[in-house]
Order: sequence, then structure tokens, then C-alpha cells
Amino acid sequence: MTNIILCGGSGTRLWPISRTLMPKQFVKLFNGQSLFQLTVERNSQICDSQFIVSNAEQYFLAQDQLEELTTHLPLTTHYLLEPIGRNTAPAIALACMALDPEELVLVTPSDHLIKNEIEYAEVLKKAQELAQKANLVTFGITPTFAQTGFGYIEAEASSVKCEGLRVKKFHEKPDLKTAQKYLEINQNPSTEHLTRSTYLWNSGMFCFKAGVFLNELKKYAPDIYESCVIAFVNKKIQHSTLRIPHSHMEAIPCESIDYAVMEKSNKVKVIPSNIDWSDVGSFDSLSDECKALSAKCYEEDSQNNFYHNDNNDKIIATIGLKDFIVIDTHDALLIAKKGETQKVKNIVEKIKHSTSHLALSTHTTGNRPWGSYTILEDSMGYKIKRIEVKPNKRLSLQKHQHRNEHWVVVNGIATVEVENKIFLLHENESTYIKAEQIHRLSNNTNAPLVIIEVQVGSYTGEDDIVRISDDYQRF
Repeated sequence: MTNIILCGGSGTRLWPISRTLMPKQFVKLFNGQSLFQLTVERNSQICDSQFIVSNAEQYFLAQDQLEELTTHLPLTTHYLLEPIGRNTAPAIALACMALDPEELVLVTPSDHLIKNEIEYAEVLKKAQELAQKANLVTFGITPTFAQTGFGYIEAEASSVKCEGLRVKKFHEKPDLKTAQKYLEINQNPSTEHLTRSTYLWNSGMFCFKAGVFLNELKKYAPDIYESCVIAFVNKKIQHSTLRIPHSHMEAIPCESIDYAVMEKSNKVKVIPSNIDWSDVGSFDSLSDECKALSAKCYEEDSQNNFYHNDNNDKIIATIGLKDFIVIDTHDALLIAKKGETQKVKNIVEKIKHSTSHLALSTHTTGNRPWGSYTILEDSMGYKIKRIEVKPNKRLSLQKHQHRNEHWVVVNGIATVEVENKIFLLHENESTYIKAEQIHRLSNNTNAPLVIIEVQVGSYTGEDDIVRISDDYQRF
């Protein structure tokens, strides 16, 4: 079985911890591991290969985090890179087109937490059996409270459970009154009608044969299917990575797998699952998993609060605070009442219209395929960075239109190319690169390279870069 891992989400409801360029699935929230890494580890016990579907901008994050696990996870890994997201139906379809039609597929988001892995393994066995019989299997989570942040699956409770429950209808996220009604129906089932309903949270996980799903997509959403076929035919292949051209991806209708197939097909079965599941989709759900991520907290007459602070040297102190979420990062402070954190996404939309970098940025540290950078100072007319380049990696051959750069080597040996001149810089040596000069920084050693970069100019944004050549196909 192949695990298709969907990594395209932006996790806006966990802003400002989660950002567009560092979404929640890659943030190491749980004992030094990310939700993406936990997903890979969990499903590696069941699947022998994985297909990671990612935004092209997040590809290197998945690669880096996967490398941290490879010593004990000998999985066959393929990547499908999307230049823009078109929702789950096209993402799953494009991955399935690269597989044998008879291949069993387990589709999972990359940002969910499942703590009862023993029960999870049992549920997957049932799903495999049903999928072998040409069913489209989805996993319904048995509700434990009236949740308004999830979609619901209405199933025929009188179905034979070992054969999966027949799906009657998919429901959008309900208001509180409706969610409470669903819970009451589950808790007080009526025996008067043989086809009574049970309501389950929609987990967004699926199991089916690749060919069965594609046939159902072709039947119920032919426009998505045909445009995916065209995009797949025009893909670019580099080793185990498939890249979809921007123009062909843009031509695919944007649609979820639920709308495109699951709500229309008569092959859908749902398995009720008690797997201690959370989509970690809000600070309310995250606070259920831990008291605080990382913060020095001092409380006076305060209780049931959740704190996070990026700065380990900074103290959070509260007086008379109850049932609050306090998230402090280097450039943003979020204070929210528990029970209201689903509205964070509304705040993010407002921020995008006024200060978009606060939604897009990756905090003070940004990850790149060649290493990372940390912004030490960012002010009008200049920016100071600490840049670390991994052994035997190099940045793109590039130039800048609005800024000059000063490089000082702190640790290691830098290979510098400026306008076809190549030279070495050792510790405590420096160089200067003028705007419009073509240049590249490389680390040709087996040890990390650390430099301090001082940018000076009228504009020092991350998008002031023209790539001439790039090892990672970023143009």
C-alpha cells in the first residue's frame, strides 16, 4: 500500500506559529518532532512506499525532515510538486496517475495527530479489506463533543459494521445547535426506524485502489479528470520527483475530494474510528495536547491558559487570566479567548490585506534546500542575517536589483563566485557584492558554513532575487 501524504495546507488557524512558508505540519510541536514526521512514522508501519504531495515552496522542508527519519524508515519515497494548490481532488488524482491502477492507496493529511496507534492499525486493516473490494473507504471519527470546526459524515447506522457503514450524506461544518443535535442522535439512537443515522467527524483520510478512484473521478468530475490527465502528461520528472507545470496546474478546477467524488459515488463506505484523533486545527485543540509549547510562565490568580513564546529568554507573566491563549513570536502577539480560536483565520485574512509578510514569513529563521537563514536585524535600508549552508550545498546563481551585500565568514570555508570570478573566503574574511552583480555562495566542504550577511539598499525583501541557475529548480 502507498501512503499519499498531503502537505499543501497552510494551517492559518495556528498563526502566528504556523505561516504560509512554515505551515503547522512542519513546525516541531511534539517533543522535537513535526506532525509530518509523526505521520510518516505512523504509516511506515503499514505502507511500504509513500507519495508526498507538496507545494514546490515546501518541498525542501519535507525532504529535510524526512532525512532525519531515514535511518530507521527505509520507505520508497516519491514527490509530487504543485506550483499552486488546487485542493485535494487534483492532488490525489495526479498522485494516483503515477501508480498502478491496482495499487492500494492510503490518503492522509500531514498535519493530524493520532495517539491510539494500535486501534489505528486495526482500522486500516478493515479499510484495506474494503478497498480491495473496489470501495472508496473513508474514516469517520466518533464524536466526543459537539464540534463546529469539523465536517460530519452521516452514515446508515444499521449497516453491517464489518462491511463498513453506508454513507448517506456529507455535512459541512455545522453551527453549535446542529452539532449538539448530531451528538444527541448518536447518544440516544431511535429504534423506530431501521435506517437511522449516526454522525461521525470527517477525518479527511481515505483508502482505495488508485484505479477505482480515478474511474469515479472521471465519472463524476470529468473536467477535473481530463485536466489532470493533461497536466500529468506534461509533467517534468527529476529522479523520484514529479513537477507539474504552472500553466497546466492552473487549468485544473479547484475542488476537494469530498465535493468531486465522495458525495456523489455509490462506492463510498465509512469506518467508525476511535483512534484518539485530532486535526490540531486550532489553538483550542493544540492546548488539549499540551499545557505550553515553550514558555517561561509565571501566573498569579490565573488558570487554564495556554502559552507559547519563541524567545526562551522572555518571560510571560499573567494576573487574573483565565481560559486564554497567549502566543508570542518575534513579530506578532496573539491573545485569544479559549473557544474562539477558530476565528484566527479571519485575523490572518485581515493581515494579508495590510501586512502580508506577517502571514507569509517564516519567523526569524527560514529553511531553504541549501540550509537556513536567521534574521538578526531588519530595519529601513538594511538587513542583517546569519546564513548557514549545509556541507556540499550551494545557493542559486543570482543577482539582486535593489540591494548590495557584505559577507563575513564566521565558521567554515566559503566558495564565492562573483561575475565569473571564483575565490575562497576563510574565517574572519569578507567580500562585497554590488547590486546587479551575478553571484553564488557555495560550501564545498564536509562541515557547515556560517556567514553573516549585511544587506544595504532601498529594498531588502526576500523577493528581490533573480535566479540565473539553481540546483533546486526554483525559478
